Amino acid sequence: MNKLVANADEAIQDIHDGATIMAGGFGLCGIPENLINAIARKDVRNLTIISNNAGVDNFGLGILLQKRQVRKCIGTYVGENKLFEQLVLSGELELELVPQGTFAERIRAGGAGIPAFFTPTGVGTIVAQGKETREFDGKTYVMERALQADFALLKAWKGDEWGNLVFRKTARNFNPMMGTAARTTIAEVEELVGIGQIPPDHVHLPSVYVKRIFQGTDYEKRIERRTIRQEVA
Repeated sequence: MNKLVANADEAIQDIHDGATIMAGGFGLCGIPENLINAIARKDVRNLTIISNNAGVDNFGLGILLQKRQVRKCIGTYVGENKLFEQLVLSGELELELVPQGTFAERIRAGGAGIPAFFTPTGVGTIVAQGKETREFDGKTYVMERALQADFALLKAWKGDEWGNLVFRKTARNFNPMMGTAARTTIAEVEELVGIGQIPPDHVHLPSVYVKRIFQGTDYEKRIERRTIRQEVA
């Protein structure tokens, strides 16, 4: 039950070349900053990254793209990362774009042990090309396969030494479901507390899914596009 490690570098010691990694976060909200930086330092290569998007230039998963550590991305949004776009268009990076709701359900299915499911999303579009379709009650559905990974890298607001996790507001996003869909789930937390300090009803991801946990440090929590209300004269 001893899941506590000293830092991000110790937590990722067995991440290897060619690994498939899920990384929590939506945009830059709730991303595992410490773990991403540790992977950049370790310089593992040919990674497959499953994440909503790939950070921005020079931050978040964008750091791994900059160092050419990623072979393939599975996600929903290219977004604010110019390098991401350039690598895809040049053929250096393989990209599988997935409708966001389908992306979430593929991860949830992976965690639940469901190998595939049918959805109407993407029927009649490029999303459905090469995939099985079926009719149910007169409506066409496309089959989507579940997503699973070797490692899931999560960022939580609070966690205890057993690995019970609590996420804060929109930083919850994809983190909890990714934690269920990987062989090894690693969590960094803003606040590490003792066992029994988190009420059971407050736990978003139970400890049974988490293999390693550590106290994160030096969070930047950048904002992609800061939008503020204009002052009314």
